[in-house]
Amino acid sequence: MTDRAPRPVDRPLPTEEAQDLLALVSDIIRREIAPTAAEEEDAGHFPRELFRLLSTSGLLALPYDTADGGGGQPYEVYLQVLEELAAARLTVGLGASVHTLACHALAGYGTKEQRTEHLPAMLGGGLLGAYCLSEPTAGSDAASLTTRAVRDGGGGGDWILTGTKAWITHGGLADFYTVLARTGGEGPRGITAFLVPGDAPGLHAAPPERKMGLKGSPTAQLHFDGVRVADDRRIGEEGQGFAIALSALDSGRLGIAACAVGVARAALDEALGYATGRRQFGRPVADFQGLRFLLADMATQIEAGRALYLAAARRRDTGRSFSAEAAMAKLFCTDMAMRVTIDAVQVLGGYGYTADFPAERYLREAKVLQIVEGTNQIQRMVIARHLAGPESR
Repeated sequence: MTDRAPRPVDRPLPTEEAQDLLALVSDIIRREIAPTAAEEEDAGHFPRELFRLLSTSGLLALPYDTADGGGGQPYEVYLQVLEELAAARLTVGLGASVHTLACHALAGYGTKEQRTEHLPAMLGGGLLGAYCLSEPTAGSDAASLTTRAVRDGGGGGDWILTGTKAWITHGGLADFYTVLARTGGEGPRGITAFLVPGDAPGLHAAPPERKMGLKGSPTAQLHFDGVRVADDRRIGEEGQGFAIALSALDSGRLGIAACAVGVARAALDEALGYATGRRQFGRPVADFQGLRFLLADMATQIEAGRALYLAAARRRDTGRSFSAEAAMAKLFCTDMAMRVTIDAVQVLGGYGYTADFPAERYLREAKVLQIVEGTNQIQRMVIARHLAGPESR
């Protein structure tokens, strides 16, 4: 079954350029994504050529400085692009968010020379990135990671990376990886960030994980077997990596929130289309009060989620602290997407439980959004620490 293109949203955008940008995204969705989304997800096909198109169209560079080859767009606009892409196909929206996350460290903490050398290709040269923080035994407790980087011979030359990263979106397909590795003692202060080429000798990907949803997006372990990385690919100072990682995750959580709103929108559109076309007892099922109230609640939650992620984005765009607000947006929007997709399956009844309609796929996809980039239990911990004040952090 062909997925429907997302219905347009009547949204205020800050500039005419942003309106043109959303129009470009809608055109790409209509031509390149929606017609094959269901079929490709079912087949587990990753749309690598589509990501090259998004890159060369400037859609993978939106929130970064134009001086570095970026699009110079505020997060308020970038996140609405992600929402549109995720509403069409979560593999695409989440992939764009992960790529942006992978570029964050170099854009925010790299030297001018590093940015000049690498960022234009990363942002608009058709490349695809991945972010390597989690490990088989270091998920929520990311500061306990054990992948190690040591100086070759103990001097000031190359680094040798050894260890395993887990749950890596685009693992085995990415052109570059932002990798967090231990260079010092235990705890967060012993972690450093590196930019590792995807074809580095000694870097091997395990077979992709077999997931309940998001089958078109590859997720795999990465094994670093003595991977040599030049010191000029170290990002930031030694020991600064964990702070860099947390900074990236604050922004990345907003991307997940926007993707969750997109998935929920797609589910609501499917439920509305079915409810207005399906007749029971001589009239459309959408005429029955029980379903009308359910659809109204779904629409209200989606609007609330979008308002929350945009409020956090505007704080980020104006240079204010947004860590707690990002956690709130990620928590609310992903929990909301889970509720809305469950309700969409209920609206379709028995048809919603079949793979002939996309509602069941949206439900399976919504689940992973409650887990990635910090589980929602971790988001509650982040929010609570901010509420309790600096002394509790």
